[in-house]
Amino acid sequence: MSTELATLADMGSAGAGLPALSETANPAPAAAELPAAATVSLNKRQKAAIIVRLLLAENIELDLASLPEDLQESLTVEMASMRFVDRATLRAVIEEFVREIEDIGLAFPAGLEGALELLGGSISAATAARIRRQGGVRVTGDPWETISGLDPARLLPVLEQESTEVCAVLLSKLKVSKAAELLGKLPGKRARQITYAMSLTGAISPEVVERIGRSLAEQLDAQPATAFSEGPVERVGAILNFSPASTREEVLEGLEQDDATFAREVRKAIFTFANIPKRIDPRDIPRITRNLDQAQLITALAAATGPLRESAEFILSAMSRRMADQLREEMENLGTVKASDGEAAMNAVVNAIRELEAAGEILLIAEDEE
Repeated sequence: MSTELATLADMGSAGAGLPALSETANPAPAAAELPAAATVSLNKRQKAAIIVRLLLAENIELDLASLPEDLQESLTVEMASMRFVDRATLRAVIEEFVREIEDIGLAFPAGLEGALELLGGSISAATAARIRRQGGVRVTGDPWETISGLDPARLLPVLEQESTEVCAVLLSKLKVSKAAELLGKLPGKRARQITYAMSLTGAISPEVVERIGRSLAEQLDAQPATAFSEGPVERVGAILNFSPASTREEVLEGLEQDDATFAREVRKAIFTFANIPKRIDPRDIPRITRNLDQAQLITALAAATGPLRESAEFILSAMSRRMADQLREEMENLGTVKASDGEAAMNAVVNAIRELEAAGEILLIAEDEE
């Protein structure tokens, strides 16, 4: 329907004889019915209203929201002022409209934003953003739909830098799962401030929410494209997650000497077998163990000695007594586990947890930070 909508919007140009919503004309006649002879006296907005009413009656979906707001308003006012049109008048308007449509070989979108939308994924995001900035084009459509589709990594800096009120609106407009994921990545104090601010958003007007969304969408759209989908903290943390414990500690100690702040952030990003008691909800243990090979789980639990014993006991205590007793018996039968085999098994447990988290099936508990 893009061609038909373009016709409805653009017929006000010189020489056009069909509906132009932007053309200034006298109001519609107050008579209850427009006679056939009155076709020539219909103004362009009235003809546009007739065409739209006919298409809607045929259950044809029209993307009228893509038209400028003043044209949408004009069309609505015109339709409200009209009553009945006889068949002869309707036929004449339709024939006139069809002739104009047939004369149009190809319709292009109006404006730079329309052209960018039409091109879609045919040009790079960086090019589209640069064209918008150079052309001074504002983000159109529902800005919150655009924001909701962004990767959480793009939204996290907003929650870290913007005011708590703006962040509260942002989290309120996101899907619950994505909002929970982002909240879990914030320091405890910041997360509490934002959630408290959410309690104060009850009286905020739709217009303010719209302005906040548009401002955030333009701000995010202006961000340059990056070579990596994740930040350096997440990349280093992911690598160290599956490195041998001795290597991991040696690297972290070196990082603390070079950049204590970066090392602290990497430690927070790391999730190892030792973190299970503090960052896993006991109710999620059955779901995690279902995804594990039984032999790997037994090996990991048997190898968890010393400081890691707490994690093994945490997992066993979250199971049914019968299952826990069965696993303890298997652990005793297994005997001493080679360090390399035990570390590989514990990494398998961690990997299963990470996969469930990535799928949104479980949430890691954020380490509280004052």
